[in-house]
Amino acid sequence: MKKTPLEAWIRQRVQPAGEEMLRRRLLASYQLEKLRETVSYVRQFNPFYRELLHGAGEVTNLEAFTALPFTTPADLQTQGMRMLCTPLDQIERIVTLQSSGTTGPGKRVFFTREDLESTVEFFRHGMATMVEAGATVVIFLPGERPDSVGDLLAKALTQIGVTPVVFGPVRDVAAARAEILKHPGCCLVGIPTQMLSVARSEAAGAIAPGFVHSVLLSTDYVSRAIEAELERLWGCRVFTHYGLTETGLGGGVECAAGEGYHLREADLYAEIVHPVSGRPMADGEEGEVVFTTLTRKGMPLVRYRTGDRAMMLTAPCPCGTVLRRLGRVKGRIEFEVPLHMGMTVSMTDLDEALFPISGLLDFTASVAQAGGRDQLHLSLQVSSGDEERVARKALAALLHAEPVARLFREKALSVGSITFDHRGWFTSGVGKRRIADRRTGCAYLEKRAGFHMPKFGMASPA
Repeated sequence: MKKTPLEAWIRQRVQPAGEEMLRRRLLASYQLEKLRETVSYVRQFNPFYRELLHGAGEVTNLEAFTALPFTTPADLQTQGMRMLCTPLDQIERIVTLQSSGTTGPGKRVFFTREDLESTVEFFRHGMATMVEAGATVVIFLPGERPDSVGDLLAKALTQIGVTPVVFGPVRDVAAARAEILKHPGCCLVGIPTQMLSVARSEAAGAIAPGFVHSVLLSTDYVSRAIEAELERLWGCRVFTHYGLTETGLGGGVECAAGEGYHLREADLYAEIVHPVSGRPMADGEEGEVVFTTLTRKGMPLVRYRTGDRAMMLTAPCPCGTVLRRLGRVKGRIEFEVPLHMGMTVSMTDLDEALFPISGLLDFTASVAQAGGRDQLHLSLQVSSGDEERVARKALAALLHAEPVARLFREKALSVGSITFDHRGWFTSGVGKRRIADRRTGCAYLEKRAGFHMPKFGMASPA
């Protein structure tokens, strides 16, 4: 099995010339030194961190580092340019992120040209896992703006002799299919639910198994159900990427083993902490992903809480690398909807239960309350003429697929309505799919309870 190409890239950056193998000890030493440098840098040049870290001890070891306070998404919203370490005229790109359901100022993330080039380097080496020189990659991500994620990926691919085709997010499935059919043996990069819609829609029927060489899924949680379905329908390898705008758009990518994300460890230091107490979690224990940038110049981040749930894997990767692996991210902790008896329901759980159903292209979900009980309502996007079969399969999946089934079995949740929408939902790739919590009261939700067969009909997306 081919070792992740990220290792050779990282080795060149962290070890003395002439060393043929990356040594974990030297990488750990490099990261500690970069943590010291980053903390010193932000204390000197960053007004926000100068205040936040006032009185904090020096970073003499990792224990001292993990005693430092966290940075939160709210800090990015409220502090703005106080989080900059460079003059504004050195900033090449500013990305504003508006969180779903919020009305306040968006999070602003600032990048210098050097910061962006570092991401291009990560993309260049990470993509070498799935493509070689002479290949074509069709990019179904935002790429119309200079230095957008699609544009940076295109630049990286050009550097390794791969032809990029920046299509953008899928607004028209037929147009996306037509573009794919222009490039036999291509690699696709896209948003999970959009790639599933292309693969399952009637308009995509001409894409024969083996026509697509590989697929890289990114921007949102990737369910195993979607991954398995793309591999079945297209007969290709599916890889996944984890990253946030805050990580510099690139964070970690799977290798040929497909068992966890290898991180760009020369640029990022990752931790897993308890979501409530903030205490560090051991490898193999699930918690919240926290990262610190190690080389960023414009807007470094120290102990930034992502809100994503995952764990560091303990076993060595089958590819043979010494790089750490972040396990599959299970979605945003804040998106988990609380129910009775301390239980929760998340989009992650619903994805794994529902996406194995053939004919289902996408769905939205909401939780409302009726008769003193929490009800789950679904709005499904399905292949034409397949509504009743998919709806019955969806109901069966809710009641029998774990861990969702336990919520209904123990009466923490009941089935509300299952409706349909044929317009589809355009996804820009910025917002995350989440369950809408309607329990403050919405008139259009039906007052149904228990495990009765839901009403099948038409409705607007929740």
